[in-house]
Amino acid sequence: MTVLSTLRKSSQPALTNFAKTYAAHRPLVQRILTAAFIAQVLAGTFRSLSTRPTPSSTSKGKGRDGSKASTSEKPPRVAVDAVFYQRLARILRLVIPSLRSKEALLLFMHSSLLIFRTAISLYVAALDGKIVASLVRAQPLPFLLNIIRWLLVAIPATWTNSWLSYIQNKLAIAYRTRLTEEVLTQYLGDQQEGPEGKVYYKLSNLDDRVKNPDQMITHDIQKFSNNLAAIYANLAKPVLDVILYNYQLSQNVGAEGLVLLTVLVQLSAVLLRKLTPPFGAYTSISAQLLGALRHTHSRLVEFAEEIAFFGGEETEKLLVGREYAGLVMHENRVLGRRWWHGCVEEGIVKWLWGSFGLVICAIPVFFKLPGIHSSDLGSRTEGFVTNRRLLLSSSDAFGRVMYSYKDLSELAGYTARVSMLLDTIEDTKKGKFEKALVSSASTEENSKILKGRGKVIESEEIRFENVPIVTPNGDVLVKNLSFFVKPGRHLLIVGPNGCGKSSLFRILGGLWPVYGGVVYKPPADQFILIPQRPYLPIGTLRDQVIYPHNRADMEERGRTDNDLLEILSIVQMESVVEREGGWDAAREWRDVLSGGDKQKIAWARLFYHKPKYAVLDEATSLVPIETEGMMMDHATELGITLLTVSHRPSLWKYHAMILHYDGQGGYVFTELDADKRLALQEEKQALEAKLLDVPKMRARLSELLEATEMQSA
Repeated sequence: MTVLSTLRKSSQPALTNFAKTYAAHRPLVQRILTAAFIAQVLAGTFRSLSTRPTPSSTSKGKGRDGSKASTSEKPPRVAVDAVFYQRLARILRLVIPSLRSKEALLLFMHSSLLIFRTAISLYVAALDGKIVASLVRAQPLPFLLNIIRWLLVAIPATWTNSWLSYIQNKLAIAYRTRLTEEVLTQYLGDQQEGPEGKVYYKLSNLDDRVKNPDQMITHDIQKFSNNLAAIYANLAKPVLDVILYNYQLSQNVGAEGLVLLTVLVQLSAVLLRKLTPPFGAYTSISAQLLGALRHTHSRLVEFAEEIAFFGGEETEKLLVGREYAGLVMHENRVLGRRWWHGCVEEGIVKWLWGSFGLVICAIPVFFKLPGIHSSDLGSRTEGFVTNRRLLLSSSDAFGRVMYSYKDLSELAGYTARVSMLLDTIEDTKKGKFEKALVSSASTEENSKILKGRGKVIESEEIRFENVPIVTPNGDVLVKNLSFFVKPGRHLLIVGPNGCGKSSLFRILGGLWPVYGGVVYKPPADQFILIPQRPYLPIGTLRDQVIYPHNRADMEERGRTDNDLLEILSIVQMESVVEREGGWDAAREWRDVLSGGDKQKIAWARLFYHKPKYAVLDEATSLVPIETEGMMMDHATELGITLLTVSHRPSLWKYHAMILHYDGQGGYVFTELDADKRLALQEEKQALEAKLLDVPKMRARLSELLEATEMQSA
């Protein structure tokens, strides 16, 4: 006991000296601790949002252009990592092109309002403490004055909150508008020759990466823009609040308590981060499953007639139900994980951190800190209420920083979707495609063809020199096709289905790449395609004839509605104007017009534009032969050279050359003698008819032989 008493007495002067020294230097220590706290908040926020290595989970194969293509069906991992920040930085350069842009101005306004709202919150916290203190002290006049201040501060507070919501929504719309315009410019912009043009076609037909570009352009860009606009407020504002609220709190309770609070909060935050599921990957998978469901529904609408005739309702119901069940299963799984994560998150952020805050608020009450003088009950109450409000606000802000990681993960999911769309468009414009290939594409000879690249040279005439005809899935239909079409000499193309007739037109239109040889052809605007089922756009009757022109373009070319009526009279369709209510009548024309009328409208469109070449793909299969002849003759009079795919012998006499595919990779290109071909066709049909009677004749001959033998007996 004597030794302990001696030690205690000897240590008392040392503690007293330390307390005096600490009290003398406490302002400097407070500033150092506060500065360290601010640096720790900024560094911690940076670390929490910094890059993380993403393990590669997909095997790679080779695409047709030699680039790597994913061969695994497992979706790539989506996380807040280096790849995400690279993608986001690229998109940010698109949505905020410069510091003088509209988006940058809105972002500056948003930042200013966020700072102003934090300043109001600090004032309200202090005012709240004064109101409670005046109640404890039973001071009616200060209480009423503080209530008046409370009501007055509500004016800028409500104005600021409303403006914040308004500016954030405007920012989301601005992001979406800028990004949509950029995507549409590349997707449907100026379509050039070669690999730069027709992206909207190639994206859906030559590449497998984007199955539903319509959903990505409408839904995913919208979600990305909304999340991007919200993430700034959900991240920058809480970080600012944590710094300012805790700085003010350190002035009230001392920076020592702030250090203790920071240590406890950081430890629990690490635990919460470890328990947070990968919400970014969930968001990306949800978007993919939703796109697959919408794609299935769109196919049902597109092929409704065939499905109805086949009675395929049950099958389609199973297909749609399967896609929906997959989506619901995923959403339920995510919902369950959100539930338990929400329980853990609220328990830590609201209740555990709340208890930490109450302990910090109690420090000035139960402990005498150097440099802090004791005060009366009213002052302690005022300090406690103010500090508690600051702590609640700080806790809420720190919680929003934690929540922002979840928001950032969801943003990573939408960023991956939008970035994939942009990357695929960019690759498509460069002629790089990733498509599942047929087994025959792996043979040495076909593989060599697929790795090659041909030349496209602008010319007045059409000429193919040793050009392979290859489908998007790598099926080589013709290994080296050579033919020519001179202006004014129509070409007839015949052959069995799947031999390469339509493929030839797609190469001429710049839709498919050239894998070898040389293609001489006019610019794409000198071609018009008339398929068996023509495209009728949304719009007026006039729009159907002049598409893709509008009325201003028509008038600029010196054309009038009377000119259009004369064109319709050539195809025997002039009565449709009066019947449908005039040129400005708007209908769903694909439902209003019959199949033959649709083909006639397409021919009228051809006569309006008068291109150098027209590609006819069974374009007269539904019109009478008399009308067919008049349309063919008028096209010849206008100087339009026709490339025709048709099995109707009535069209042969209008063509000078023929390209005949045999369906086995071979072909014959020669002049067409229509009379001789018709004679051969008639003789062939006659022989086929006679051959059909041979079995009957043989049977009759057998009967006659049997009857003769019986008579002889």
